[in-house]
Amino acid sequence: MRVLQDVPAPAKLNLFLHVTGRRPDGYHLLQSAFMLIDWCDTLHFEIREDGHISREDLGLALPANDLIVRAARALQSATGCTLGAHIGVEKSIPAQAGLGGGSSDAATCLLALNRLWGLGLTRSALASIGLALGADVPFFIGGRNAWVQGIGEQLSPLELPQAHFLVIKPPAGLETVRIFASEGLCRDTKPATIADFAADPFGFGRNDLQPVATALCPDVQEVLSWFSAQGLQGRMTGSGSAVFAHLTGDRVPDGFPDHWQGRRCCNLAVHPLTGWAPSDS
Repeated sequence: MRVLQDVPAPAKLNLFLHVTGRRPDGYHLLQSAFMLIDWCDTLHFEIREDGHISREDLGLALPANDLIVRAARALQSATGCTLGAHIGVEKSIPAQAGLGGGSSDAATCLLALNRLWGLGLTRSALASIGLALGADVPFFIGGRNAWVQGIGEQLSPLELPQAHFLVIKPPAGLETVRIFASEGLCRDTKPATIADFAADPFGFGRNDLQPVATALCPDVQEVLSWFSAQGLQGRMTGSGSAVFAHLTGDRVPDGFPDHWQGRRCCNLAVHPLTGWAPSDS
């Protein structure tokens, strides 16, 4: 095998996000539920014998040393692999949206090159490499929807019913560091349990970052107001500017403004590449 074409990297939604405390080192303690959705970037991989990592942007231009390139080099470093790769990237997931696009791309890169280079690393070994790249990377490598705690490193698998969602990203993005640095951020939400969440998985809780985010980025409030006018309960996902709503019945919302990115999405029970690396059991 020398080529892997049309390899998906799915986005995720934070169904809720609570900030339950702050450690002495400044890291925030969180609770969340991460859910995979079928909004995907698409990556293409071809072996290079010279050991170089090259990337071709097949749409939106990415930074030179983005997470995809860093993931490939991290895998080389961790394994001593002398092979390289040429990676084509078709971006669909918007940046600074809270949808995990960059982390998902990195996870897909690790999973694909593990297969293409014949390394045979387990998912937990790949997750250890991915954690150094970003806190969300191990989630995508794990391949299942998850209850998330700690600083994002504690993952427990979740079973969720199939559902549809409308996800909209306005033009402006949000930088995570600005939200978590705000003095107005709620940092003392009472910890919840999976049983609390399971009673109403698509309506449970809130996003504690949302009040700060709407103050920093009026575009977020504009999208939230649009959802409300459609009779839908919108909620920001993660620490980005994208907003989503759970769709029920046959109701289809009115069209949204052309300058917004958005789509109707389904959730995924498992990551499309979940069989691409062996488990440790």
